[in-house]
Amino acid sequence: PCMKSIGFLSFGHWTPAPQSQTRSGADALLQSIELAVAAEELGADGAYYRVHHFARQLGSPFPLLAAVGARTKKIEIGTAVIDMRYENPLYMAEDAGAADLIAGGRLQLGISRGSPEQVIDGWRYFGYEPREGETEADMARRKAEEFLDVIRGEGFARPNPRPMFPNPPGLLRVEPHSPGLRERIWWGSASNATAEWAAALGMNLQSSTLKEHESDKPFHAQQPDQIRL
Repeated sequence: PCMKSIGFLSFGHWTPAPQSQTRSGADALLQSIELAVAAEELGADGAYYRVHHFARQLGSPFPLLAAVGARTKKIEIGTAVIDMRYENPLYMAEDAGAADLIAGGRLQLGISRGSPEQVIDGWRYFGYEPREGETEADMARRKAEEFLDVIRGEGFARPNPRPMFPNPPGLLRVEPHSPGLRERIWWGSASNATAEWAAALGMNLQSSTLKEHESDKPFHAQQPDQIRL
């Protein structure tokens, strides 16, 4: 089959080693922005970034996505993936909405349970714990569902009768709201079961070499099977 689009996926590695041309977090972030600008000038379709916490990489995606959105005009901007175990769904909805509005609706946001970490149970240091009876994967999927619900843009919060500023009528939603963002959320799925779960929620599928070995077929056959589910 023919390729429909092409882009890049960057980890944003940096190291203070003398031979490195990316020696700091500032270098990694600024070079990531310039990489997206150059990719757009060359006609690439997408600029995507990995998100790894506790690593000399790109751990905080939304400031970077917003900056890339402000510097570019056409290229899709996204993540692969944001680890939902570390996220506050409402705060994430604010950040994602703001970044998407700055980019003019070009965000393609990849989220998931996350990949192997640099530290043990890093999400605990961020203040998060699975609920009773939950696994960490369950917690990530629950947070993903909460995030999806919030970015629909429907009001849910009871307004203060004496607010600092006048409120619109009815229940209030998280702002800023970016129409259409809900349809541009992707779930990075390692298993067939989570691919089907994501599809039932109306998410797009991100499939990669992290696909679990779930049959006797080789990887190049298992991945298309997952995509066809």
